[in-house]
Amino acid sequence: MAGTVITNVTATLPAELSPLATGKRISYVTTNVNGGVITATGLVLTPKTGKNNKTVAWGHGTTGLADQCSPSASQSVFWPEARAAIAELLRRGWTVAAPDYPGLGTPTAHPYLIGNSEARSIIDSVKAARRLDPALTTKYVVDGHSQGGQGALFVNQIAPSYDSPLDLRGTASIAPVSNADLFAPVIPGTAGQGYLVMGLYGLQAVDPSVNPNTLLAPPARQKVPVLQSGCLYQILDAFAPLTAEELLVGGALPDAVVTKLARYLNPGQTATSAPVLLVQGTADEAVPYIFTSGPLRAQLGAYSQPVTYTELDGATHDGAVFESTTLVADWIAARFA
Repeated sequence: MAGTVITNVTATLPAELSPLATGKRISYVTTNVNGGVITATGLVLTPKTGKNNKTVAWGHGTTGLADQCSPSASQSVFWPEARAAIAELLRRGWTVAAPDYPGLGTPTAHPYLIGNSEARSIIDSVKAARRLDPALTTKYVVDGHSQGGQGALFVNQIAPSYDSPLDLRGTASIAPVSNADLFAPVIPGTAGQGYLVMGLYGLQAVDPSVNPNTLLAPPARQKVPVLQSGCLYQILDAFAPLTAEELLVGGALPDAVVTKLARYLNPGQTATSAPVLLVQGTADEAVPYIFTSGPLRAQLGAYSQPVTYTELDGATHDGAVFESTTLVADWIAARFA
């Protein structure tokens, strides 16, 4: 059953969090995008003081594709901004479920940026937390950044059909990936090319007809081993120097691949089920703020659930998390009230 805890061991937490919480590293049952039963890993952090039996799921930003890139097992990819966000959640007395996402820490390939994959593992991490601690109520909020911000928005879409008996009160999404059909075609030739390469392998994990080897140009194919030997920054560094033509055959993605990326990656394609907070920095170097402030905001605003949009002037991709810890936690508190 989804959310069943398979293993749980005491976790060593980062110095920023160990005074605030006890931690368990868990493996638990979740499902893939086709409904098949799989195993995922993550952390459950329980506040040491002021615990009020509500849960916030934290969706982490991109760490990489390989097993060593799972934040629950490797503090080197438990990013500083994630620690800051989680610390504020713990100070409010909320238990934090922090999933790794499928394929990070487990044998299967990581379906990077596949929204319904992330969302299922996020929801099931909350169910797993309740199995560990039956005092936790059904009320939960999802808070996520970048890849996790995108996953958080997908939680909001699939919750009515997937999260029973849970009660989603809202989603806070910081600098989420969105609008892949607009975003992906402008990446070739930029410093963010590693994200696109990871995205192609993430797409292959759910659609085997997509073969990155036929899409990547020879200079890029030579660098593919870094996807297994490194994590985010090693991957970005490896692909950043390439020209568009050195990255992709013909220097651009085929339209059919862009269409598939949009189908699997774009939040906002179906109705939200709970209020949404969107936070975006204007100096974001990874997720251009125009995609969040423009099309994504409009897409989510077309549905009945309220969308609060907060723009942080001059904030970078990670800086937006540091600058919004209190703002986000206050918004979550209002959802739980």
